Amino acid sequence: MILGSCACGKVAYEADQLDGPICHCHCKTCRSVHASSYSSTARVYREHFRWLRGHALIRNFESSPGKRRHFCRACGTHLIAEWSHLAYVILRMGAVDSDPGVMPSTHIWYSHSPSWLRYGEELPHYSKGPKSALMRPHGSKR
Repeated sequence: MILGSCACGKVAYEADQLDGPICHCHCKTCRSVHASSYSSTARVYREHFRWLRGHALIRNFESSPGKRRHFCRACGTHLIAEWSHLAYVILRMGAVDSDPGVMPSTHIWYSHSPSWLRYGEELPHYSKGPKSALMRPHGSKR
């Protein structure tokens, strides 16, 4: 069982399973609506997906002809997207609360990726926020 919710916790869903791989989508629309360099997504057939709570708070907009993105009206978290003519919804993996049991397998729409985005071991990795001058609040000397 895969559980997901918005940032404020007022909207939640469950999915029986993922019905497709986890992909990192770099399309211009995903980058814009998520204010991120990409959005991690996975397909779930409609019959495997259920809203658990917060129905009255779910809003959506049409980001492309026939594609609707659903989000929490209270906190703005994007939860799923769907194409009206397809048999699945697209989970936004950033809103998934439980371990889906699989790792991402691919990047899609990489041609839309920003030029500054880099991957790999050549960049520092931190288990928590780095303690460096670059991460201090503006004007702070500590």
